[in-house]
Amino acid sequence: MTTKSKGFLRHVALSVADPWETAEYYKATVGLQEVTELDGPLAEGVFLTDGVVNLAILHFKDEEAAQGKGVDFVGIHHIGFWVDDVITSGQQARAAGGKWIMGDPNNPDGYEVKHTDLSGIIFDIAAHGWAGAQKRPGESENEVHPNPHRRLAKFDERREAARRKIEANRMAEAV
Repeated sequence: MTTKSKGFLRHVALSVADPWETAEYYKATVGLQEVTELDGPLAEGVFLTDGVVNLAILHFKDEEAAQGKGVDFVGIHHIGFWVDDVITSGQQARAAGGKWIMGDPNNPDGYEVKHTDLSGIIFDIAAHGWAGAQKRPGESENEVHPNPHRRLAKFDERREAARRKIEANRMAEAV
């Protein structure tokens, strides 16, 4: 019998119009901690964590990067599983009817490999987890992905505008 690769839900990615505004909202309302910012070829955004799960708040740059959802889509874009074996987990996903859509399914050291499930929901698998996430909290074999606390100066104005908007909303509510 083949050993199955187990996954741990450790990543949720939102697609939004303004990642900084959404990040400030979740930091202010439920106390998530900022991990890092991203300005990559596919998306720009902010990553937050609760100490176990990574929340990616993204705005995709083009239709291909949005992976069929569209650049204007707002909502949960995909979820991610931290797995022991990316190749085996990908084989399991495809054997059960999932479709590969992105990433190298034969690279055990790649960042992530994306698939869609039977309902077309996008999920990714990664062997290294996501910034600010823990694979097995409380267990002796727990792995913790580091939190780089990286900020990009080019987003300072957007971050500050989002903070001001959240503060204005708080003040209006207090009146």
